[in-house]
Amino acid sequence: MSSLRRPAAALGLAAALLVAPTVAAAQEPQPTPPPETHEHVVVDGTMLTPTREGPGTAWIPAATPMYGLHRPWRTWDIRLNGTVFAQAVYEPRERHRTGGASTSQASSLNWVMLGARRRLGDGRFGVRTMLSAEPWTVPGCGSLSFLAVGEVCEGDTIHDRQQPHDLVMELAVDYEHALRRTWRWQVYAGLAGEPALGPPGYPHRASAMPNPTAPLTHHWLDATRVSFGLVTLGVHNQRWKAEVSTFNGREPDERRTDLDIGAFDSVSGRLSFLPTERLALQVSAGRLREAATDFPFPSQPPVIRTTASAMYHVPFGQAHLWATTVAVGTTRAREAVPGGILEATSVGALLESSLLVADRHTVFGRAEVGRMPAHHLHAHEYALALVPLGKLQVGYVWHPRSGRGIVPGIGASVAVSVLSSELSPYYYGRVAPSVVVFLSVRPARHVM
Repeated sequence: MSSLRRPAAALGLAAALLVAPTVAAAQEPQPTPPPETHEHVVVDGTMLTPTREGPGTAWIPAATPMYGLHRPWRTWDIRLNGTVFAQAVYEPRERHRTGGASTSQASSLNWVMLGARRRLGDGRFGVRTMLSAEPWTVPGCGSLSFLAVGEVCEGDTIHDRQQPHDLVMELAVDYEHALRRTWRWQVYAGLAGEPALGPPGYPHRASAMPNPTAPLTHHWLDATRVSFGLVTLGVHNQRWKAEVSTFNGREPDERRTDLDIGAFDSVSGRLSFLPTERLALQVSAGRLREAATDFPFPSQPPVIRTTASAMYHVPFGQAHLWATTVAVGTTRAREAVPGGILEATSVGALLESSLLVADRHTVFGRAEVGRMPAHHLHAHEYALALVPLGKLQVGYVWHPRSGRGIVPGIGASVAVSVLSSELSPYYYGRVAPSVVVFLSVRPARHVM
């Protein structure tokens, strides 16, 4: 790591700058939460959707404002949410990218989520789905993104691109029932969904929502958030939640419009804790298989993934929110690679934060460091090595005023990828810049 000592120090300083305002805000008197949260949605006298509920069965801070349509309808609690980005990416220093050495690209990243919940007997029953048009709006093997890896395209593993989302990202049901005193039990199952492994997926984290670029640490932390076939069982009270999942751990294939249903060959467990309304903590571990290991060497042993994260949200006033996520993930794998067997633990760490001011201005940033198998970035001559790398990104979004419950955005970000000496020949140097300009559309905070 000595070769990256100075860049790593710079990332550490940036991380301190990102998190410092959050700490300062925490020392101020407790603010009044925004009135537009959904904790008061009640059907037949029962609160059906507590504010701590995130994607799948993950928990987020209870103080998180919610966006989108959220209304009672007859005996149902209906939720509709989504985001659309139209972006142009410029990355000039790469010459061996999957799908061709492009330096610029236009694409649209998008998703829409629909959920409904009602009372059923003495419990609560829900159905949900999440869809994306990215199979048609993201060209080729994915959107340009330095150091991003995972999944397959055109008969090879993807690198330096973020793969498109599948058409169906979630298609699941859940049921919850009282157990004893304040404890409840829950079951979540579906043809597609998010098992109990890792923090909430990045599209659903308030700290990442204004940013169209996926974290490079995504595949250490929440790569299983779209799993085709899963069942999760959990028990919880107001602060603690323990859950286990069995699921199809293989990542989606390059046919983005089908359901890649497979055997339930993976297991995971997660423990979540909400010590305050502003803070959500989780630790998790899983044993899983990934489709990326099918090429070019099939029948790879399962990998062991562990994660830990903290999400801290500071709402203040009625139109301001500071959201920060800190997370670390490890992946232990034994892989057949050119030249031998690589048995190692790769690791990635993430700090991301966003500040929304007066519902008009959002500033966001992300700092990431990790050690990755070199062959994941197709540096095959170093296939038996883990290489250090890092990425720092900052951005801004301006939100013009708009009615009808829609919030448009005009934004841009700049990023710097920091590379080891082994990787530098593939990127024309130790530092690779990226520029993204984008338009965004998302729902406003819902009003009861």
